[in-house]
Amino acid sequence: MKEIRWHGRGGQGAKTVSQILAQINLREGKHVQSFPEYGPERSGAPVRAYNRISDEEILIHSGVYHPHISVVIDETLLDSENPTEGLSPEGTLLVNTKRSVDEVRKLTGYSGEIICLDADKIAKEAGTGFPNVPMLGAVVAVLGTDPQLAEEELKGTLAKRLPPQVVEKNLQAFRAGYEAAKGARENASA
Repeated sequence: MKEIRWHGRGGQGAKTVSQILAQINLREGKHVQSFPEYGPERSGAPVRAYNRISDEEILIHSGVYHPHISVVIDETLLDSENPTEGLSPEGTLLVNTKRSVDEVRKLTGYSGEIICLDADKIAKEAGTGFPNVPMLGAVVAVLGTDPQLAEEELKGTLAKRLPPQVVEKNLQAFRAGYEAAKGARENASA
């Protein structure tokens, strides 16, 4: 079973991409969970969302305390939250930041894999303005999920509530996040 914890702020879409990731993996035939955790509902407040993905039935019904992947959508949460709490050294810390891996490692003290990508810049260049979708692309790359299937699910979900040109911008942002994480992994192993 893979467990993922998303760290964001209210209004940044952590809950939304957590749900889309669950739908993607459900299409792959996996058992999934997706749920948020937040205090008073207000824009800008810290939010956590969780995923569990498994080949077998999931019997756990609690927050994710020992994630395999911790995703930080808003880098200010590196200072105010503890996104590496419970993250094993064999896990992955994905951070939306302009900072280098070494800077994030020094800041967090995390010894495992760290992937940094500027999801804010990716979203701005794609025309969406929201870093959650590039971070979803990065998670798909780390999990090794079929990117074509992920794109199809993302497109289908977004097409229900957004115009086609906005859906296409989000697909561009997703692809760029996927490629950034994939490239970061390849560069780290070279």
